[in-house]
Amino acid sequence: MDRFPLGLIVLIVVSLLIFFGVAQRALDRMRLSDKGALAVILAIIVGSFIDIPIPGMRVPLEINLGGALVPVALAIYLLAKAGTGKEVTRALLSSLVTFGVIWFLSTRVMTGITEPAGGLNFIDALYVFPIVAAIIAYVAGRSRRSAFIGATLGVILWDVANYIYFLQNNATNAVKSIGGAGAFDTIVISGILAVLLADLIGETRERLQGGPVSEGKPDALLAGLRKPEFDQKVSKKTEEPDKHASETRKEGDRLED
Repeated sequence: MDRFPLGLIVLIVVSLLIFFGVAQRALDRMRLSDKGALAVILAIIVGSFIDIPIPGMRVPLEINLGGALVPVALAIYLLAKAGTGKEVTRALLSSLVTFGVIWFLSTRVMTGITEPAGGLNFIDALYVFPIVAAIIAYVAGRSRRSAFIGATLGVILWDVANYIYFLQNNATNAVKSIGGAGAFDTIVISGILAVLLADLIGETRERLQGGPVSEGKPDALLAGLRKPEFDQKVSKKTEEPDKHASETRKEGDRLED
């Protein structure tokens, strides 16, 4: 290994932020606890060193546990926690759009390369793809969960497409690792950047409009977006509904769009 993988460095930094409570709001909105998030990060870090070989493939194929299987499992969990079918649709759509844009960049914009996983003339794809994936995933997904799903699944789909490219070009001497090598860094950084972007833009929108809009939102979605402190206050006030009805309504309106 020539250098310590950038994706692992980013995961360690995020772990420290979670440990000190800095990322609590974003985790709440994604329906993850501190311990749950740290467990996922640990699984990704440990799994990044584990490649599972797939036998019987014409081009040797491995699937990285931390870079592919764990992110996919987390994406499935987040899809299951989505408040509405519309959010699920947005998340899946953002995955496809992210994949399409990255594939277009890697096959049409990049020059002087022999396969889609190469680099741009002037900058490493490792720095381009996560930024592109994060922006596209947020624009298409609109929420923290959808943005994360779109970014990670979009990049994983792109990595799978690279393997199909190897098959079509009979690259039998190559060993392809889905979610491994440089793709691991891209997947990790894309997902984290997407959540950060969604959090930054979401917070800015909430402040500009005086709080998230809850009118017309389905109960299932609102239940998943409530702030923990709001839920606690509501539970304490259930014994005196008349006295606290007005105050509860005001706090209930401060929900994420």
